[in-house]
Amino acid sequence: MQSFPQRVGVHVSISGGIERAVSRALRLGCTAMQLFSRNPRGWKASPLSFRSVAAFRQAIESKGIDPVVVHTPYLLNLASGDEALHRRSISALALDIKRAERLKARFVVTHLGSAKGRGKAFGLDRVVKALKIVMRRESPVVVLLENSAGAGNVVGASFEELQEIFQRVGKNERLRFCFDSCHGFAAGYDFRSPEKTEALVREMGRTFGMGQLALLHLNDCPGRLGSRIDRHEHIGRGKIGLSGFKSLLNHPFLRELPMILETPKDRPKDDFCNLSCIRGLLQNDLAG
Repeated sequence: MQSFPQRVGVHVSISGGIERAVSRALRLGCTAMQLFSRNPRGWKASPLSFRSVAAFRQAIESKGIDPVVVHTPYLLNLASGDEALHRRSISALALDIKRAERLKARFVVTHLGSAKGRGKAFGLDRVVKALKIVMRRESPVVVLLENSAGAGNVVGASFEELQEIFQRVGKNERLRFCFDSCHGFAAGYDFRSPEKTEALVREMGRTFGMGQLALLHLNDCPGRLGSRIDRHEHIGRGKIGLSGFKSLLNHPFLRELPMILETPKDRPKDDFCNLSCIRGLLQNDLAG
């Protein structure tokens, strides 16, 4: 199996048992991977069996897959003004952190949610409150806040909002940032040239700080720049395009971060094709 200097992987299915996710990642040549630790569209979480956890941990350690990223379910809304939903979201994030610990996953990545009609300022307050509660418990797992595409009152589309969250929660090595290329582009951040990518990195440094960035989600975007459309597209088939990803991945800081693809899985070979595009861009940059 060919090796790559970067840590690159995809979001893999846990169908049939969480330990099977590792073999799926290995078949694609992944050196990193992301998964749900449970049903992403429901609140109920079946216990992780000792046998499944042991098999999962043995597989990732023996094959050197790192990092392993756990993504929280879609139902979480840390910005919600609904008290019951807010409490449930906090409990769900805390549970995923505990499950990530058992799996020896390095990161848990979460969306922040929407305050809906209550406005973004209210939503930011709710997110800060939720994260302060979750961060009370010590854990080796790092929580990654994912940027949003910015539709409606969804929190976390701008770097300034993320900066405010980091500042208000307080300095914590267990709270960092995941940059999603589709969401960033949809929110108005352009990186389709080396100069624009450098400006993007400078903007991150000016706001929350580059030391907070721990992971890249690589997805193309079907909508135009600033469209606020949160829909992922295959690499090179959206408005970012291959040249845009080449600019992003050519940056000396960004190219050293672990990368996870969350691109569509319309056909059996889609993950392989999308990974091949990213690997080709990374290899061409090294050759250049």
